[in-house]
Amino acid sequence: MDEGRLDTEPARLRDQLRERTADLQRVKAEYDNYRKRVHRDRMAVREIAAANVLRTLLPVLDAVDRAREHEPPTPGLKDITETLCTRLGALGLETFGEEGDPFDPACHEALVHHVRADATRLTCTKILRPGYRTGPHLLRPATVEVTGPPPV
Repeated sequence: MDEGRLDTEPARLRDQLRERTADLQRVKAEYDNYRKRVHRDRMAVREIAAANVLRTLLPVLDAVDRAREHEPPTPGLKDITETLCTRLGALGLETFGEEGDPFDPACHEALVHHVRADATRLTCTKILRPGYRTGPHLLRPATVEVTGPPPV
């Protein structure tokens, strides 16, 4: 056997091992990134689907609210309301819009504007229809009456 060849064989094998290890590390990193991207995409699709379903149920919530305003709360209506609110809340539905909230055109829709000389900012003074959101998604702005300072 050639002794020069025997000396280079372990070095060549070490080089090949380093190359294969680097290749495996690269493939593993690519796979990890792919897995994270797929998970992120699935979560985004799930959020959008849930928002779409919740948006279609908002008229049902409005009908229940109208019924509660115009009829005495029967045990059946109370049970329906509580169950509906609990289930939709579990899907991430949040109601917003309270009297006294500062008016924010990004999430409030003002139908009436009252002027008050001592007001310093626009404030929601009556909630005509609640707003809804789920996570970062605005499903519907709150419809409000606002009171604020006279126009400048």
